[in-house]
Amino acid sequence: MADPKGFMTTPRQEWPRRPIEERVRDWREVYVPGGLPPIIAKQADRCMNCGVPFCHQACPLGNLIPDWNDLVSREDWRAASDRLHATNNFPEFTGRLCPAPCEAGCVLAINQPAVTIKNVECAIADRAWEEGFVPPQPPEWLSGRSVAVIGSGPTGLAAAQQLTRAGHTVVVYERDDRLGGLMRYGIPEFKMEKHHLERRLEQMRAEGTKFRTSVVVGQDVGAAELRTRHDAVVIATGATAWRELPVPGRELSGIHQAMEYLPAANRVCEGDFEDSPLSAAGRHVVIIGGGDTGADCLGTAIRQGAASVTQLDIYPQPGTERDEETEPWPTYPKVYRLSPAHEEAGALRMAPAADADARLFAASTFRFTGDAEGRVREVHLMEVDAQRRPLPGTERALRADLVLLALGFSGPSQEDGLIAQLGLELTPRGTLARDRSFATNVPGVFAAGDAARGQSLIVWAIAEGRAVAAAVDHYLTGAPSRLPSPIGPDDRPLRV
Repeated sequence: MADPKGFMTTPRQEWPRRPIEERVRDWREVYVPGGLPPIIAKQADRCMNCGVPFCHQACPLGNLIPDWNDLVSREDWRAASDRLHATNNFPEFTGRLCPAPCEAGCVLAINQPAVTIKNVECAIADRAWEEGFVPPQPPEWLSGRSVAVIGSGPTGLAAAQQLTRAGHTVVVYERDDRLGGLMRYGIPEFKMEKHHLERRLEQMRAEGTKFRTSVVVGQDVGAAELRTRHDAVVIATGATAWRELPVPGRELSGIHQAMEYLPAANRVCEGDFEDSPLSAAGRHVVIIGGGDTGADCLGTAIRQGAASVTQLDIYPQPGTERDEETEPWPTYPKVYRLSPAHEEAGALRMAPAADADARLFAASTFRFTGDAEGRVREVHLMEVDAQRRPLPGTERALRADLVLLALGFSGPSQEDGLIAQLGLELTPRGTLARDRSFATNVPGVFAAGDAARGQSLIVWAIAEGRAVAAAVDHYLTGAPSRLPSPIGPDDRPLRV
């Protein structure tokens, strides 16, 4: 605790964002380059180094947050990087993409703005790369055992890196033409530029992890055949079965899933297309779904030059302060948050029929209507109460010629045949069933990440990858694993 009075003398200051008029004209990250280093040491000083740091409990990775806050405040960046990487394989990802449940659990947040833990984490990770503090860590010896990891999202990559460093030969199979899963084609460039991902992948290649892209397990290679090639298999395919909206007019053209829309925009940034084949340029866009994916669609549509964009959220608008009765500290509260995309939409007046940030709360879609050619032209909605029951007399229509469904995901897709070919059991929720050791009902086959947990956060995905790696290492060696296992398969975020 470098400054015992830092939490009393220093106000919270976050990574400044670039001017809206500037950032919506490009796809670079929304934050001011170099904006963190001048402020981050003083922000780290605000950490109180609590005797019982609840930020540990709130973070499934068990990040040693007070430790590296203290080291940053003393500008010992190498030691801070070591502490950070001891619990997190990819802090530059979580420092940009995680909603920071650790900050909700910060003891200072009981009556003050929390420590900017996420910003400190990102600053350490970026400084570590700049200073060369994260060289490849190839294993000193090989075990002679091989593992197939299916899926290259944060869970698959974390599991692969841990198992490679433990001495096992790891091959990652990815169905897309590039690695990264949702981080590649689901997360827009303005939230995380992909050079951060490429840098980690190069580190993993140098450590010995092997990658196979454009391979659909269950089609290009049989699941049973893959099982015989390797001593163990980790299924980390994510929850890719998107939820539908079965209302009249759904068959009209111009209505697409968010994960049809976002990958096309990301491929433009990758250089695959000059323009997106599913662009919002000049169109009136309605996004159905109030979560992060919907906000990603919002920011993307703005950058593509949409005529208007409105986002519908079925839940009522939350308050600006934590409800101590229903969501007491240190749980993660549902409060009103203004993402960069919502800030942009409000400043540019992208949704004149909506609230100031382009969102319509407590809004439920009950019908689409179109023109004579079968193209969507209007979204019909009603207001709903707290139990999501329609309120008579509140019907209204929004102009729309592009509708994006951002309603979340129900579990792993079964279209590729992987689940059926292996005979994997599912839970009633449609996720992969597993025991306390992350093992499925098929010997040697393990399940981790959103495919088994259900749709979750990137920090939980990485924690799952680290934990399943420890379970697989124990299975292969027959001895207690030295790899850390931060969570169990049934662990859940802290709730009332």
